[in-house]
Amino acid sequence: MFYLLAKAFWVIAQPLSIIVLLMLAGIVLLALGRRRLGLAAHIGALSVLVLCGFTSFGVLLIRPLEERFTRPSPMPETVDAIIVLGGSTLARISTARGVAELNDAGDRLTDAVVLARRYPEARIVFSGGVGLMEPGGEPEAATAERLLLAMGIAPARLVLEDRSRNTDENADLTAAMLGNDTGTALLVTSAFHMPRSVGLFRRVGLDVVPWPTDYRSSGQEGFGLDFANPVHSLNTASIAMKEWIGLAVYHWTGRIDSILPAQASN
Repeated sequence: MFYLLAKAFWVIAQPLSIIVLLMLAGIVLLALGRRRLGLAAHIGALSVLVLCGFTSFGVLLIRPLEERFTRPSPMPETVDAIIVLGGSTLARISTARGVAELNDAGDRLTDAVVLARRYPEARIVFSGGVGLMEPGGEPEAATAERLLLAMGIAPARLVLEDRSRNTDENADLTAAMLGNDTGTALLVTSAFHMPRSVGLFRRVGLDVVPWPTDYRSSGQEGFGLDFANPVHSLNTASIAMKEWIGLAVYHWTGRIDSILPAQASN
């Protein structure tokens, strides 16, 4: 139920949906003769569009999430498991064409290959099932397996968890497969996604070593107008808002101990 409610909520709460809903409300209000309210709704829609699509708002919103965790330095001498979270492939295209088509979070898989070669004895644990928005698609674990095998990773090293639909289930089902005695385990996921992921893996008893990837900010941006790529800016703002809301809800429902989990002190 939690998974379905989260999906339904975000369909409405994402910036693009808010823009459309405000525009529709404005049209209805104007048709009803409520000119001021209708105009206010249109101005609200335009404001959300400009803020999210034509400024650096999204980058500034995502940067604290990305800077919360850093990669280990020095690197661990040995690694027993490399846990890779799903969300890095285009399910519909990958399933239909029998390929492993990567999305903007594809660094999760490419970094997994790099780490697998650095630690040739480590198990590669991929966690990802079939999302609600991709009915009839193959589990993402199957798509990732196709890519990892093509990149020369031995089949015996792969541990595939193919039932999870969100990060909460990633942690629960991965822990159930591996148990608590995993040794040193790297957790590979997008930098903005790492705080929530680490919090959830800690809850199920897996003390993972963060390996953030797929950065969306340089860490040097200030607030200002940005007309270079409004689609990218809108997407970044949407991702950041979704992640902050997710952290708040997961903390409120007791799934993570802190609203913004932090790097463990050495």
